[in-house]
Amino acid sequence: MSPEIDRLMDIALEKQNHIGDLLLLKENGFYEKKIAEYNKINTTKLNPHVIGPSHEGHSEHAHCLFIHKYRTNNIHKLSYKKYLEEIEYAPEKSNLIDKLIELEETTIQLEMLIYLKFWEADLIIKKLYQFVRILNGEHYDWYFKISESQRDKNSTGKRQDIIRLKIRDKLKKTSPLLYDLIKNTYKTQIRNSIAHSNYSFLGRNIHLNNHIEDDSNCQLETITFDEWIDIFHSTIIFHNELIRMNNIINDYYRKMAMKHDNIFPIMVTEKDGKQYELPLEYRPRFNDWKYKQI
Repeated sequence: MSPEIDRLMDIALEKQNHIGDLLLLKENGFYEKKIAEYNKINTTKLNPHVIGPSHEGHSEHAHCLFIHKYRTNNIHKLSYKKYLEEIEYAPEKSNLIDKLIELEETTIQLEMLIYLKFWEADLIIKKLYQFVRILNGEHYDWYFKISESQRDKNSTGKRQDIIRLKIRDKLKKTSPLLYDLIKNTYKTQIRNSIAHSNYSFLGRNIHLNNHIEDDSNCQLETITFDEWIDIFHSTIIFHNELIRMNNIINDYYRKMAMKHDNIFPIMVTEKDGKQYELPLEYRPRFNDWKYKQI
């Protein structure tokens, strides 16, 4: 994964529609409706195209802390091979095996929560969506919005549709590796089964109770614990690489800005196609970015 992310970063830097689009991805550029409403009733006008964490960024931070705590405190002392040998059945080990599998079931339920935290997180989906657009030479989408209900007519799409159609499928040619990872890891049936607590454990197998025989998207009946290990670890690796990508982007633009009085431009593309640059200022003391006051 690491060499692939490095390769894609090189492509993104070359193909980005504007030199500051990757910086916008990192700084979470978005259109703030509240500012637009403020402008309607006030003579002083503010630009509603803003940067910053917003609620989705603070949410991602909480999830990151949880995931990091889990992955640093739940590493088994045994290697996977040794663990499988340990739970290989023998009459004299039956009590030990029961305890080990019970613990494994408990940790898998925690991992299921992490799985949802990754594949449901607004900002993670948004960053992947924006990254794919940048890879394809499209401008940064300031108006990205995940659908919240059937009545939402101004959204980019539903979560599952964005992940499958606007991220995974658009990566097929550029990165078969990432395409396969998402295809093999993100499955709506597994997501729905976990979200609705519609599963059970039996004999180191996860039984998905939402199997529907005539629905092509619900064909899984069981997932072995070993298959789950692959799904979960792929998710964690992907999460790690997105964090690393964020750091690569910040370091790249930090160095670029320091050559130009800590200023770097970003491009605003409005819904009607109007485009104009705005300057961001890098603050070395805080290692962060803000709009430069003009």
